[in-house]
Formats: sequence, C-alpha cells, structure tokens
Amino acid sequence: MWPAEPKSTDYCRAAHRLGVPGRLEGVARKSETMAAKPRIIVVGGGLGGLWATLRIAEQGVPVDLFSLFPVKRSHSCCAQGGINAVLDVKGQDDSIWQHIVDTIKGGDYLADQPPIKNLCEEAPGLIRTYDRMGVTFSRTPEGIMDQRLFGGVKNKRTAFAGATTGQQLLYTVDEQVRYHESLGTVTKYEGWDFLSLVLDDNGVARGVTAMELSSSKVQAFKADAVIIATGGLALTYGRSTMSSNSTGAPAARVYQQGAKCANNEFIQFHPTGMPGHDKNRLMSEACRGEGGRIWVPRKKGDNRDPRDIPEEERFYFLEEWYPAYGNTVPRDVASRAICRAVRHMGLGLNGQDVVYLDLTHQPREFLERRLGGILEMYRTFAGEDPCERPMKIFPATHYSMGGIWVDFEKDSQTGAMARISPRNHATSVPGLYACGECDFAYHGANRLGANSLLSASFSGRVAGDSAVAYIKNLSRTGNGTPDSAYQSEQKRQEEINSGIMTCDGGENAFTLHHQLGDLMRECVFVERDNEGLDKALQGIKQLKERSRKISLDHKSNWGNQSLSWARQIQDMIVLAEVIAKGARLRDECRGSHYKAEFELKVPEGKFEGDPEYEKYKAKWKANNDKWLKHTIATHTENGPEISYKEVDISVLPPTKPRDYR
Repeated sequence: MWPAEPKSTDYCRAAHRLGVPGRLEGVARKSETMAAKPRIIVVGGGLGGLWATLRIAEQGVPVDLFSLFPVKRSHSCCAQGGINAVLDVKGQDDSIWQHIVDTIKGGDYLADQPPIKNLCEEAPGLIRTYDRMGVTFSRTPEGIMDQRLFGGVKNKRTAFAGATTGQQLLYTVDEQVRYHESLGTVTKYEGWDFLSLVLDDNGVARGVTAMELSSSKVQAFKADAVIIATGGLALTYGRSTMSSNSTGAPAARVYQQGAKCANNEFIQFHPTGMPGHDKNRLMSEACRGEGGRIWVPRKKGDNRDPRDIPEEERFYFLEEWYPAYGNTVPRDVASRAICRAVRHMGLGLNGQDVVYLDLTHQPREFLERRLGGILEMYRTFAGEDPCERPMKIFPATHYSMGGIWVDFEKDSQTGAMARISPRNHATSVPGLYACGECDFAYHGANRLGANSLLSASFSGRVAGDSAVAYIKNLSRTGNGTPDSAYQSEQKRQEEINSGIMTCDGGENAFTLHHQLGDLMRECVFVERDNEGLDKALQGIKQLKERSRKISLDHKSNWGNQSLSWARQIQDMIVLAEVIAKGARLRDECRGSHYKAEFELKVPEGKFEGDPEYEKYKAKWKANNDKWLKHTIATHTENGPEISYKEVDISVLPPTKPRDYR
C-alpha cells in the first residue's frame, strides 16, 4: 500500500552518481536501520518545505518530500526583488529594532509580535548562511553585499541577487537537500498531489494520502509528523501574479480535516502587476526601490505618448499624497492609491484600469544590472522596452497574509514565551505543522515586500526543528496506527476520484474556476463593501453546489490533468468562502482589508498634537479595542464558523495610527 523502503544499493548508486566520496559503506549501513526510525513527511518543495526538509535531515530523521512538480519549479523561484535583513551596509544606522517596528507597523499591528521579533533577529544570520551556501548576492564594487530599498521602510535593507533572488535561494537550498537525498535520508516524490492527512482515532496526523499525477494512483504513506508547506492561494482569484499551481488546495484539505485557519480575509494585491488575458505578471517592488515612479496624466483622457507628456503635466500621486515615503509606501497603501486615481478620479490610461510605472529616467546599464529579469519579462509579454517607455501596471492578487493557524510555543510551567522559538508552527491538528505562505504567522494585515522569502526560510527552519522535537517526545510503544487506518483513508480518496470520473452532472471545472475568479475580483478585491461581500457569499454557495456536478471529458487514469484540477477547484471554492465570510464580518479598514464605509480618515494637514488629529486617534483606539484580533475559521458542514482571538502586542503596543504621510 505504501512504498517499500529503497534498498541500500539504490542509495549507494545515487551517492556514486552525485560523486559523494567515501560514503558508500556508510550509506548502506544507514539504510539498513532507517526502517526502524521515525519518519516525517513534508508537503511542498518551495523555500519553506526545503528548509524544513533540510533541518530534519541534518538531525538524521528520514524525510519524504512531496511536491506537485519538480521542486525547482516551486513558486518561491518567482520572488524577484530580494530578502530583508539588517546588515546596514549603506551606513544608514539601520537596526534590528527598526526592522521589527516596520514589520509590525506594516502589518497594521495585526500580527502576533514575539514571532516577528524573533524573525527579524534571526534574519542577518540567515542571510549569512545563504551567503556561505553559495547564493550569488549582488555586491557593490567594493565586494560588499548590496542592499536596496523596498516598500514601507526608509532604510536599504533588502539583499538581492539581481532580479532573480527567489530562484537563487531555492536552487541553493535544494542543493543542500539533494546531498541528503544522496545519503538516503530524503526521498522526493515529485509529481504527486497531496490529498489528505491520515488521522488516527485520536485525531493525530499519522501520514498522508497522495495521488501520482501520471497514473492517478492513490497511495497512503506513513509518518510520525507532517509539515504542510504548500504556498499561497492566489488562484482563488483566477488571474494573479502567482503560478498556476498556487491554488491553496492542500491548505483547504487540512482545514476540512480540522486545522483552523486565521486572517484569510487579508489578501495582498500587489500594486505593480502587469495585466494579462491569461494571468497577471509581477513587476517587482524592486522597480520602485530602484527609483521607479508611478504616475498618470493630470488631464483626464490625455492619450498622448507618455514620452510626449512634460513633467508638469504628470501626476505622481504617491509622491504627492505620501511625501515621506513616496513610491515606496507599503503595498496596500499603494494599491488603494492606484484605485483612487483610476476608479474614483477617472485618470486611468485610455479610460482603463492602468497606470504608468516609469523607469525611463534611469540609465539602461543600471537597470539591466539590477532589474534584468523583470525587464526581460516585460519585453516578452508586452512587446515594449521599459527602458524606453513606462510600463503599464495595475494591482493584482499576489499573496495571502492569512492561512493555517499556528500557535505559540509556551513554557509548560510558567506560560512564558520560549526565547529561541516563539512559534513552533504546530497547527490545531496534533502532529501537523505548517510553514511558508500557507501559514498565517508573520505578516498581519499586510506584508512588507521582501519579508516573504525571509518568513518562508525562517518558518521552514522552525517547523523542521519543531517536528523533530515532537517525534522525539512520542512514545515509541503502544501508539502504532493500524494499517486499516491507512487503507480506509486511501479507499475514501479513491472513491472521491471515482465519483468525479463517473459524474455526468455537466459542469466544467475550468469554467467554474473562471467564474470564481471573476466573482472574487469583482466583490472581494482592493475595495470592498458588505453588499458586494454578500453577493460573493451567495455566488460561492452556488458554485459549491455546482462543483459537486463536475464532469470530465478525460476518463482515463493515465495523464489525467483534469481530475486533479477538478478536485482543486472544489477546494478553492472552500477557501473563497473562508476569505469572503471573514471579510464580511470584519467591519473596519485594516491593511489590505478596506471598507470605505468604515474608514477612519486622517485629518488632512493635521499631525499628532493637533486637536483634530487627537480626536481621530481616539476613534482609532476604540476601533482597535473592537477589531485588533485574529479571525479564526473552523470548518463545518455549513461553511466556516468564525471566532476571534486576541493579538499578542507585548513587544510594541500600538500607541498611534499607522501613517505613511
């Protein structure tokens, strides 16, 4: 039912192929005892999953690593701009404390703060680890690691490798994992779709079921702990900046098996997405960090070539509205400003949802060296040179701040936060851990740019270490899960597949996905209102019913991509309901969640100390008393049940509103 342990000679041959010297006898001996050891399953081969795998393997625990595709195609490789850490190579007196403050403030105070503190403190060491692993970070002429400016900060804090930082980090960690793969500690299952957890009678995760995509064969796999590291859910919105595999389906599946979700209504819409008929492509925040300027013509309906519009007739609205940060305001602020300029002021280019992102004032050699990958992408899909003409951009669905709920690790005696690892990334399902974008841990209501690669790497390390600690504390006697539990779950998943394959309800999975995306982009986008959210919830309910009647044209098991996609669209609809219901119930404006009806507007031209500003601040404090709390979603037969949990603000209690003027 589950794969047999590979023979020691297989490990030896693998080690020989990879040129591991003097280890063949050790590898053979290692494999002979491996079957007696506990195992951990990691689902997801991006930065979070690879770091978790690496940390587990380094401690000698066997790992089965599952990925929907070759791990080098994981979405982490699409992160372009960089990774945050305080190195202060520019002599700006940057500090770790300032990184903590910027991250907490950037998330509009909604993130639990002790984990953020730990994340920022560990960031410099993590960057140096990457450097020693061989990541080709960009450097100054003096050979010092270079850093650039990113949104929501005033210091250059983002280390980068040209415009392909995520790819360089992903490939480097994968090299480390492949070394352990050669030793037999890691076994990769690429081209497998995670279907469900195997739970014992006490609801403890004891393994997974997965489907081999090439054959549609379902198998059960034993484990003592499971880590979910399957990335974001942006495909719930149809077109997004993320890869076509970022459906969030694995998170939806563990949610339906008892894992709670948190803050799912907080979806990041990246301000500089390149619109496309098939998908939106990310024009990295690095463009703004390297001097890119966002503007529209001041005169409505001005359709001249942008090169013919003089400076005085250009409206650099971010620079005028937010002079302290200009074009590097946080992403939620920039996205709302673009919508204001386009949809409320009617200044979109040619009457469309588009504004300019202008790099033409920068030298070509500078742009090619710092942003080459981004420029090449724009040339390929737009057919224009961004060194000669401004890019056309608009906010696009990009990232999920919310996700699977993971709790603190507390001292069992005192209840105090643990010093080394404030968050152990354990979910509400015993034996199940979550890391990377699929958890809710570090970003609150809005993520700062370049904190994503940092949080994925850091959380993967923590989850890996925590899972090892968990299995070491398991009793090795008397808690074995019977084979019947694996057989039963495998049979259940096979019956689900069979039901979809034989259904003749007439619904098309791809059509349902397009309609779901249209509904979410219309009603649960940058600007929201309760009427639109009610419409979204009603539409999602109808889509859920229709998704039970999906019919497949492809009836063969071999190479059946439609079967996997049909299951994923059913799960995306489940997540869409969690997002929409959380948004409907949260009557306020916070980070990426914006309802104009409940906005507390900053008095124009007024600052702290002015009576009008102090009155505004009092309203802000009252709103925090009501809404500074996590949204917790629990799955039920009738949809998500919403409750709330207090935010840990023990590091930096909010004393004044988030302001980027």
